Amino acid sequence: MKVNIELKNMRFFAHHGVSEQEATVGNDFLVSVRFSGNFTKACESDNVEDTVSYAEVCDLVRTEMARPSKLIEHVAYRILRTLKDCFPQIEGIEVQVAKVHPPVSGQMDYAAVTVTE
Repeated sequence: MKVNIELKNMRFFAHHGVSEQEATVGNDFLVSVRFSGNFTKACESDNVEDTVSYAEVCDLVRTEMARPSKLIEHVAYRILRTLKDCFPQIEGIEVQVAKVHPPVSGQMDYAAVTVTE
């Protein structure tokens, strides 16, 4: 059985951006992770050992968000690679990183990048 797991809009304050001001001042970011795999055993056992721990995923994302980057594309890719490396049972994964206050003229909710494997 294929199971989809999603952690949506984890909030972080981080220092990602091309401009010096963005890197210095920082910004608010939202990170969403969706992954799938055969987690039938977890569905039957009710044991966290048989699935991917949300807490561990959040900790790994937090660690990657703390490493400054110029591009959110780079951040999203690092998160994807880290999660795939740490949890080989993940078969498919999507990571979205959104910058809540992008330095652009005009109004928008956020600017986001999504990487998928």
